Amino acid sequence: MNKIANIFLLATLLVCNAVNAQAPATYSSADILSGLKKLNVLGSVLYFAAHPDDENTKLLAYLSKEKLYRTGYLSLTRGDGGQNLIGNEQGVELGLIRTQELLAARRIDGAEQFFSTAFDFGFSKSTEEALKIWGEEKVLANAVWVIRKFQPDIIITRFPEDSRAGHGHHSASAVIAREAFIAAADPKRFPEQFAFGVKPWQAKRILWNTFNFGGANTTSEDQFKMDIGGYNALLGKSYGEIAAQSRSQHKSQGFGVASTRGQSYEYFKTTLGNAPKNDLMDDVVTTWNRVEGGKIISSQIDAIIKNYSSAEPGKSVAALVTLYQSISKLKDGYWKEKKLAEVQQLIEACAGLFMEANTNQEYAVQGDSMPVNLNINNREDVKMSLVKAEINDKEIAGKQDLEANKSFSFPTMLSVAVDKSLSQPYWLAEPMQKGSFTVNDQTLIGKPQNDPAFEATFVISVNGQELTYKKPLLYKYTDPVKGELYEPLIILPAYRVEIPSPLNMMISGSGKTFTQEVKYIANKDVADVKIYENDKLLIDDTKGLKKGQYAVFSHPLDMSFYGNNAAGEYDMNLYQQPQKEAAKVLRKIQYDHIPNINYFSNAVVRNVLVDVKTVGKKIGYIKGAGDKVPEALAQMGYDVTFLDEKNIASGSLSQYDAIIAGVRAYNIYDWLNTYHSLLMQYVENGGNLIVQYNTSNQIGPVKAKIGPYDFGISRARITDENAAVKILQPDHQVLNFPNKITSKDFDGWIQERSIYHASNWDKHYETIFSMHDPGESDDDGSLITTKYGKGTFVYTGLVFFRELPAGVPGAYRLMANIIALSKSSK
Repeated sequence: MNKIANIFLLATLLVCNAVNAQAPATYSSADILSGLKKLNVLGSVLYFAAHPDDENTKLLAYLSKEKLYRTGYLSLTRGDGGQNLIGNEQGVELGLIRTQELLAARRIDGAEQFFSTAFDFGFSKSTEEALKIWGEEKVLANAVWVIRKFQPDIIITRFPEDSRAGHGHHSASAVIAREAFIAAADPKRFPEQFAFGVKPWQAKRILWNTFNFGGANTTSEDQFKMDIGGYNALLGKSYGEIAAQSRSQHKSQGFGVASTRGQSYEYFKTTLGNAPKNDLMDDVVTTWNRVEGGKIISSQIDAIIKNYSSAEPGKSVAALVTLYQSISKLKDGYWKEKKLAEVQQLIEACAGLFMEANTNQEYAVQGDSMPVNLNINNREDVKMSLVKAEINDKEIAGKQDLEANKSFSFPTMLSVAVDKSLSQPYWLAEPMQKGSFTVNDQTLIGKPQNDPAFEATFVISVNGQELTYKKPLLYKYTDPVKGELYEPLIILPAYRVEIPSPLNMMISGSGKTFTQEVKYIANKDVADVKIYENDKLLIDDTKGLKKGQYAVFSHPLDMSFYGNNAAGEYDMNLYQQPQKEAAKVLRKIQYDHIPNINYFSNAVVRNVLVDVKTVGKKIGYIKGAGDKVPEALAQMGYDVTFLDEKNIASGSLSQYDAIIAGVRAYNIYDWLNTYHSLLMQYVENGGNLIVQYNTSNQIGPVKAKIGPYDFGISRARITDENAAVKILQPDHQVLNFPNKITSKDFDGWIQERSIYHASNWDKHYETIFSMHDPGESDDDGSLITTKYGKGTFVYTGLVFFRELPAGVPGAYRLMANIIALSKSSK
């Protein structure tokens, strides 16, 4: 069976009532009946947009669960460039989180998930910029591949190709969709793909799903429309309720939404192909009539549905086996393959057949072994037998009658090959380009995630028909609060390193010395291993470490290469001998709503010597929606104390040289409005309140008064990280004390300059910088400041939350000056 189909079958065929994302699926009788009805539907729809959370979840749920089409969502990016409401992960780590949030959403709305290799590099204001940075031909090839694999009858885009899309990535996704609609059918375009089993595919039509939100109404009554707000009695939910549950999985983006019920119309404008008049699938055969010899199959399915007993679904197994055999005799083709997979899954569901492979270890180590257990139970008293069970090409159990509701367990030890691939997300396995991931294996393109590290194979005989089921080997454990849980099994190298401080900001002239610490961890018993810093031997004392043991090594950082206290950067790359390969650091990300995420990065320490002076010592920090600014402040030598409602209510704020509000703090803490007067009193008495960006959108609109005088928050941003920065007030203290700030301090910034600028500010505020993106006029709202009493207030959209963790020297210097604003420069 197609690997992609395997991955999604459990989530899309029936409604899965799994305990968590990884648990074996369970099916109610209503789920099975829905699956039986789906057998008679041979139609497919591919939805197309740019990011996680762009998709229309209500429409996906309706197409998948009401119309019973095979429904997919192709998100060109994984959302790496967005912001994070639930933690401090950014970049590829945020992309990993949002990938899993999309998969969680798909498990609810029943659609399948696909991705291209495009990297979300942040907000883009033009289609041309997005296509240029992504590499238009590369991303187009990805989209063509997904279309040729998925073979959609119709394609739907979320956005138009023009400025109404609101974002360059959005409009670019519509361009790619239209071009892919044409190219997928052209045998001269990307012919290298045909070696991997695909063929040209022409969808019937491509439509734009017009919208009315965010103040923009692109719908009109001359467009094709349909009501998708119905109620599904089998599921006990309306499609608005299903959509709300699905969309609320985008927790990192704060997209929890309320359920809706009742009529709900979606509108469509045809981009290419004949416009529909009565149905989205006009002129598309969605019955078994589209398959040669399929008419008899439809009759068999109708009989199975008619005779189906919700109280005794096992009685449908014999007829389903006969149906499987009938479909097997058809000419090979796309729908034969898909429907055989669906029938096989329905046999498993009707029989209540439970199969799993688990281990009590979260990690498997290259060259080591681990205990594994294969379990099976025929819970519905259907006459069947186990032919064999195997894992990793090793047979664990042979022929065995499966008595009704009797559990069979087959323990074994699993050997992990020395060259077994590490559990690295496939799109992170190779160095990426600026605008896209590097994926050299054509068969991986489009997949949302890796295949399981190991799969167990169960061959079952039912009424003389052998059926092969594959189940992922999962880590299974019991949490005393959450109960039984399943997580992915992760393949580790024999040894790895941990680096407590992957970024060291060294302050020129501070006299502070640095010692780099490296923790060497043995994942199995190891022989002698040498660790090199670039080409210099760093560690050669690892003999005799047993599995689970570790050793800590430290050495002073050699600053001689910097010369006479000049600013500079030095990356320390750690390598392992004898292979001279990059040492690996394991990173684990955990949130309750998604499976655990593990990935590897090369062991690199970034050392940056920066010429920065600081004034003031104590910082009170109000945590925002996730950033690493406090750690950066500590690197600069500040004493950082986290402030919460209780701390601020106490009124003992005068001890802080500056109070800094983290990103979106006013979006997520209503209590900041309550204590506005206390914060203003702190400023008036000589304090310095610094507020980083807050949003003006649906993610917690700012209701509080933030500063001492009025100002608004716009959606203006400067997305070009190299945009020229004009200095409006060269003599202002923020540019001169304690560091002289020039335009050179904006060199080396990443992703963007600033976001969510101030707007409509009171005359008391001063502006410091002016900047603009190509083709736009200057905007002065990236940083505003005012004196108030004896102190100062600052609002800034400058993206310190990105620049400081990235070790950008100029950002450190500017932040030091902002913190020093309440201090005298004389």
